[in-house]
Amino acid sequence: MKQSKFPKGWDEERVHKVLAHYEKQTEEEALAEDGAAYEDRTQTTIDVPVELVPAVRELIAKHQTLRDPKITADNSG
Repeated sequence: MKQSKFPKGWDEERVHKVLAHYEKQTEEEALAEDGAAYEDRTQTTIDVPVELVPAVRELIAKHQTLRDPKITADNSG
């Protein structure tokens, strides 16, 4: 059996908790959660060319680190 590799800060238990959350969620709850994401005026959604995604992620991580020194660039939370 193939060993799963998780991002830093994640493990199998965390993955199962996230999956359980979304599997138990009703359609109405899912729509409300999705809608709430667009109500946050401090963030936006944009299309980014795939080849620029690593650079954008790095920029966001640096920005978060400057705003909150407890957050490290390699593990944003």
